[in-house]
Amino acid sequence: MDTYSNQEQAILEKIRTLPPEKVAEVVDFVDFLCQQINERRLTQAAAALSARAFQAIWDNPDDADYDQL
Repeated sequence: MDTYSNQEQAILEKIRTLPPEKVAEVVDFVDFLCQQINERRLTQAAAALSARAFQAIWDNPDDADYDQL
């Protein structure tokens, strides 16, 4: 946790040296990264929820050959 605090402090110090328009770019980039993480979590949650529903479709003798691919 101490390393995170050091990194956070270093980032804040660097941001403080930037002009306002560049700070706005940093904020936009952080928002973009957060959106990516949230979308990935949503996709993973949807896949986990749908796996049970599709199990009967996926696990059948006709498609057993595809399980080995």
